[in-house]
Amino acid sequence: MTLNASSYDALTRDIAGQLAVLRNDSPGFMKGFGDLSKASLAPGALSEKTKELIALALGVAAHCDGCLGFHAKALVRLGATKAEVEEALAVAVYMGGGPSLMYSASAMTAFAEFTKASEIRS
Repeated sequence: MTLNASSYDALTRDIAGQLAVLRNDSPGFMKGFGDLSKASLAPGALSEKTKELIALALGVAAHCDGCLGFHAKALVRLGATKAEVEEALAVAVYMGGGPSLMYSASAMTAFAEFTKASEIRS
C-alpha cells in the first residue's frame, strides 16, 4: 500500500473504513484475521510492545504504509520511545538494505505524527 492520504492518521482511518466493509461482507474471514492478530500480539515471552516493534520493522520490509500507520499508532499507545523505534528500524534496514532505509524514514514520520497527536490529546 502506498501513502495516498495526507497523513498516516487519514490513511489508517481510510483503511479502517474499507475494512469495515470487509467485516460486513466477509465476517468469518475478518474474525479469523482479528483472532490471529489478537493471539499474535498478546503478551507472552515477548511483550506486546516488542511484538509491535517487530510488526513495524516488517511493515518497513514489506513497504506497507498502512502497516506503518497502524503499528506506529499502537507503539505510541504502548509507550514506545523514539529510541526503541529507531533501534527496531535499524534492524529492518540491516535486513532489508536501502529500500528499508527509505521506508524507515516513513515509519519515523508515522511515529512522530501519532506521538504529536497523543501529546495534544493529553
